[in-house]
Amino acid sequence: MSDDINEMSFEQAMAELERVVGQLERGDVALEESITLYDRGAKLRARCETKLKEAEEKVAAITLDGGGTPVGTKPVEGL
Repeated sequence: MSDDINEMSFEQAMAELERVVGQLERGDVALEESITLYDRGAKLRARCETKLKEAEEKVAAITLDGGGTPVGTKPVEGL
């Protein structure tokens, strides 16, 4: 169908997922193709979640000392 899902960027996977959902919503595809599309959609959703998790792990909060001077960074929790 498309490029290997595991090689897609977040934006590529999201665009492909939107295309797959659009096809399924139209309802004009055969049952077997619908099942194949649904499976692909699930894999694309998982890829998007993985890429978002990777982005969250890269986001860091600046830590300050008692005087308000930046002293480093730490991962942001709760995103």
